[in-house]
Amino acid sequence: MTDTGLVMRGVSLRFGDGDDTVPALDGVDLTVAPGQFVAVVGPSGAGKSSLLAVAGGLTVPTSGSVTLAGRDMTVSSARARAALRREFVGFVFQSGNLIPALTAVDQIRLPARFGARGSRPRDAMALLDEVGMAHKANRRPHQLSGGERQRVGIARALVNRPRLLLVDEPTAALDRARSHEVVELLARETKENDVATVMVTHDHDVLRHCTTVYEMIDGRLMPVA
Repeated sequence: MTDTGLVMRGVSLRFGDGDDTVPALDGVDLTVAPGQFVAVVGPSGAGKSSLLAVAGGLTVPTSGSVTLAGRDMTVSSARARAALRREFVGFVFQSGNLIPALTAVDQIRLPARFGARGSRPRDAMALLDEVGMAHKANRRPHQLSGGERQRVGIARALVNRPRLLLVDEPTAALDRARSHEVVELLARETKENDVATVMVTHDHDVLRHCTTVYEMIDGRLMPVA
């Protein structure tokens, strides 16, 4: 099956009933090819988080289609969507969102145990080395800086070889230097591993690392010249 990356066509998402419905997404069209690093900017409440949720199969859109590597991410069964997420999607959360009791290397080994059947997880120590964190493999989250936690979170998201990487405000808690380091890392991983990456951010300083930038306003997605 040819990997066409992420393809969203006419995607709308509405909350509420009747006259009280609120559009979170309004006719969104988005294509992200393997190896492409897309940034989405826009004010709070514009629909950026809803975009990530629908793209990753966490939320089923009200209308429209979402495919990833040719697979339908809007299937009705929650179990089927979970299986598709395990097989195709990696999430990078704000501040890493790591498990407090686990060491850095175990943060990565855990999702590898629950990957899709027949998957080939990447080696946890090799991934830590790739993101510059091998020397802190046995440290727990409270022993790491904000940038270090983000690096571990990126490694964790990549362990099951995702086709799609969804990144939510990765620089929110970082200073300018660390922000550029983290986004440069995301850009390199995207290119070298042919991942389709979508990053939501308020940080316009890091956009030069991205291949394409969109702005989201009132649930509508528009390319930035």
